[in-house]
Amino acid sequence: MVGMVSVQALAAVGMSMQFMMVINVFMTLYVVGGNALISRFTGQRRKRRASSLLFSLGIFALFLSVFISFGGYYGSEFIYEIMGAEDEVVHQGSLYFGILACGISVIFIDTLLYNALSAAGDTKSSLYIKLFSAALNAFLNYVLIFGHYGFEAMGIEGAAYATIIAYTFNILAYSLLIKNPHAKLNFLPIIRIKDLVRVWHVGWSAALERGISSLSFLVFVAIIAYYGTAELAGYQVGLRIEGIAFMPGFGFAIAAMALVGQNLGAKDKKKAYAMGVISGRIAYIFMGGVGVLLIMFPEFLVSFFTKDAETIKVASYYLILVGLAQIPLAVNFVYSAALRGAGATKTTLYINVASLWFFRVIPSYFAYKWGFGIIAIFIIMNIETLIKGVLYWYIYSKKDWLDTKV
Repeated sequence: MVGMVSVQALAAVGMSMQFMMVINVFMTLYVVGGNALISRFTGQRRKRRASSLLFSLGIFALFLSVFISFGGYYGSEFIYEIMGAEDEVVHQGSLYFGILACGISVIFIDTLLYNALSAAGDTKSSLYIKLFSAALNAFLNYVLIFGHYGFEAMGIEGAAYATIIAYTFNILAYSLLIKNPHAKLNFLPIIRIKDLVRVWHVGWSAALERGISSLSFLVFVAIIAYYGTAELAGYQVGLRIEGIAFMPGFGFAIAAMALVGQNLGAKDKKKAYAMGVISGRIAYIFMGGVGVLLIMFPEFLVSFFTKDAETIKVASYYLILVGLAQIPLAVNFVYSAALRGAGATKTTLYINVASLWFFRVIPSYFAYKWGFGIIAIFIIMNIETLIKGVLYWYIYSKKDWLDTKV
C-alpha cells in the first residue's frame, strides 16, 4: 500500500526496517537470554520460576524502551540523512519512523511475550493473535493511508499509526492470555536478580552480535542507496517478498530454539540435537519450495508492490538470485537459533560478524567502487549466505555446543 503512495515512501519504509534491526539489538539483551532460560525452566517443569523471570524482563523492557523512543523520535531525520537517502526519502522516512519510535514500548513488550511463550512451548496462541493483528494492520493501512470511512488520507504517517495500533492490540491479547492460570506462563511479580544476571550473561554476546550485524546491514543498504532510489526501493521490495520464504524459516528457528532449550533443561542432549536437525530439514523443504516460486514468478510478485518499471526490474533480479539461496538460508536460520537456544551465543557472534563483514559488506563496497552493477551486489550477498550456512552446519554437527552452561 505504501508503494502506491510513491517510490520514495516505499524506500523510506524499507529503510526504517533496517533501523528497527538496530533497535532489535536492545531487545536481544533480554529476548535471547530469556528464551534460553525460560525454555530450560520449562524443560525442568519450573513454571513459577519462568513466570517470575517473564515479569522481571517485562519491567526491564519497559525501562529500556523509554530511552530508545526518545532517541528514535528526535533522531529519525538524522538517521536517514547519514544513510545517504535522497531529500524526499529523508522527509518521508522521518515522518514514518518518528511515529514508530513513539510506540517502541508496545513493540518491546510484544516481542518479549511472543518469544517467551514460544520458548515455553505455546506458539498456537501467538498464531491466532498475530493473524488477527495482521488483518487489523492491513485494514487500518487501507483506512489511514488512503483515507476511507471518514478518515483523512495520511499517507506514510497512516502506515505508522496502523502498525502501532496493531501492536497495542497484541499486548492486550497477550495480557488476557497470561492472566489465565492454565497458560504456559503467567506474570508472577517476583524479581530474581540472579536470573536476570543469567539472562544478561547469555544476552550480551547475542546483542553484540545483533549490533554488529545490524551495522553491517546498514552499511550494506547504504551501498545500495548510492546506486539510486529505484535500486534501493527494488531491494526493499524484494526483501519483503522474500519474507514469504523467511516465515517458515523463522517458524522452525523458533521451534528449534525452544525444543533444544527444553530438552537440554531435561538433560536429554541426544533429543536436543535431533530437534534442531528435524526443524532444519522441514525448513529446507518449505524455503526451497518458496525459492522456486521466487525464481519462476519474480515480476508477478513485485507487481503487487509497485508499478515503477525500474523498481520492478531491480526487485525481480533480486528475487531470482535469492531464490537460489533459500536452502542455505534455512540452515542459517535454524542452526543459529538452535545454538542460541542452547546459550551458545558467543559462537553465533563470531560466525555472523566474520561472515557479514568479510564476505558481504567489504566485497560489496569494492564492487560498487569498481563500477559493478547492482546485480553483482546481490550475487555477493548470496555467496555470503552460502558460506555462513556451511559454517553453521559444521559447528552444529560437532555437537560441542550441547555442553554450554546457562
